[in-house]
Amino acid sequence: MARCSAFVGALLLAAVPLAAHAWWSDDFKQRTKVTLNTGAAGVTTTEPISGAAIPVRLHSGNFDFIGAKPDGSDLRVVAGDDKTPLKFTVERFDGVNELAVLWVQLPLVAPGSDNGNVLHVYAGNPQALAEPVTPGQPVVDSGAVLTIRFVPADQSLFAVPPTVDVNGLIGPSARLEAGAAALELPASDRVRAAAGSPYSVGLWIKPAAGSGTLFAQGSLSLSIDAGKVQARLGAAQAAGGELPPSAWAHVGVTVAAGKLTLYVNGMQAAQADVAAAAPAIEGAVRLGAGFAGQLDELNVASSARSAEWMKFTRASQGADAKLVASELQRADQAEAGEGGQGGYIGVLVKNLTVDAWVVIAILAVMFVVAVWVMVTKTALVLRTDRGNQGFLRDFRGAADVMTAGGPQQHAESSLARLYAAGLQQLQKRNVGEAGAKRLSGASLDAVKASIDADLVRENHRLNSLMVLLTIAISGGPFLGLLGTVVGVMITFAAIAAAGDVNVNAIAPGIAAALLATVAGLGVAIPALFGYNWLASRIRNISADMQIFVDEFVTRVAESYGER
Repeated sequence: MARCSAFVGALLLAAVPLAAHAWWSDDFKQRTKVTLNTGAAGVTTTEPISGAAIPVRLHSGNFDFIGAKPDGSDLRVVAGDDKTPLKFTVERFDGVNELAVLWVQLPLVAPGSDNGNVLHVYAGNPQALAEPVTPGQPVVDSGAVLTIRFVPADQSLFAVPPTVDVNGLIGPSARLEAGAAALELPASDRVRAAAGSPYSVGLWIKPAAGSGTLFAQGSLSLSIDAGKVQARLGAAQAAGGELPPSAWAHVGVTVAAGKLTLYVNGMQAAQADVAAAAPAIEGAVRLGAGFAGQLDELNVASSARSAEWMKFTRASQGADAKLVASELQRADQAEAGEGGQGGYIGVLVKNLTVDAWVVIAILAVMFVVAVWVMVTKTALVLRTDRGNQGFLRDFRGAADVMTAGGPQQHAESSLARLYAAGLQQLQKRNVGEAGAKRLSGASLDAVKASIDADLVRENHRLNSLMVLLTIAISGGPFLGLLGTVVGVMITFAAIAAAGDVNVNAIAPGIAAALLATVAGLGVAIPALFGYNWLASRIRNISADMQIFVDEFVTRVAESYGER
């Protein structure tokens, strides 16, 4: 009956967020929506999970650190109904490197839900004060009698403080070297199990070698031997689940109902029967005897964790991309409606790195210059072509080659300017005047050479600034690619520092970095089309000028050349 009630409650919790559209408080300008997908598209669970503590990783892809207070004191966590505050503690908040880790306790996680398990992390309220935290009571899983995350408060519990790596799986982790002494926690009446009582241990490990003891307390031990995990309780032994070296893995063991069950990465790896007279589990807790590698997030419970719990723990703490999805939302976007294309572009622009902004700024200047060149050259080409057509009609309709008109009547025509240059040479030789000598072949060649020189100048005038378009065509994509490569490098470096391999952490940074390539192509493609069209029109005008020079010299030779 209790199980049925819990299931019904989970379904009700799943239905609430679907109807929730309110913003928890207008004083907070942003929130990060975190969804745990326990349906078929994520990590499928078949039973409700109560009181789980999950890490919520914040990074530049799902949180605006600039809009939040520098110390994260304005953070608030609210359930999917946007009404119920949730217990949370901040393990890490680094506004400079834009990384943070929060531990949030969920009252209930609904099974088989694609979008029902939602929570919101609010921020962006400069007047907010830090939430009061009860000393010595961090947010942990319900039922846990011992939780070690190797934060400073945990390090003081050990007889000899461990060596800590600040970039562990979730936050800090313990680093052990081969041959180093085990980490020891003193015996506690709270951390024990009487003979025949249930008990559970979970631990994240990243082995550097293939053997060593991970956890030992009285008659219970959890170890690895040649890459294979082993659990022992008295004479009972369960072994299985080989581990790849130098990779994080979750291992767990439960004792309940006469069974010793071993879990590796959320899946049952082995099980063994426990004798009826199994000894109690008590005494000091020792970690890492003979083990080389890293340890993180030790969880000991005085109950038998279910297989679903182990699977969910592995998926949620390991930031399984199939389970956890997160997105940044803003109060103004919520009012205007979320999820539109503008929202996506806003996310991409927000995640641009400084180098990408520099590249895009350079590309923007190149684009403006390219557009200016295309507009001015198009106007010049059209005016020149129109003027040439008008001049040719007058030139071919004139009875005398010396009276065809010139730049005065056709100011935009390049042919008219060539005609004026030729006419000037003829006038120097008194052509057309009474008693003037006819032009010899050498004189005609000199006239043609003078016109050819002006033709070259006209070609230079038509092709001037076209090199700027070729620079935009060839240089734009390379500049964009440079911005993308550097942006991707920075994104992966940030992910490596955070230890978060969730696709939701990687995707925004990479997508934003690709904006630089898009900008480069946005400069090059219009410039390419414009250049080809202009080059074609300029070639036509140049050919018309060459034909005109020959036609002009021929008419002069016919009318005024030696016979």
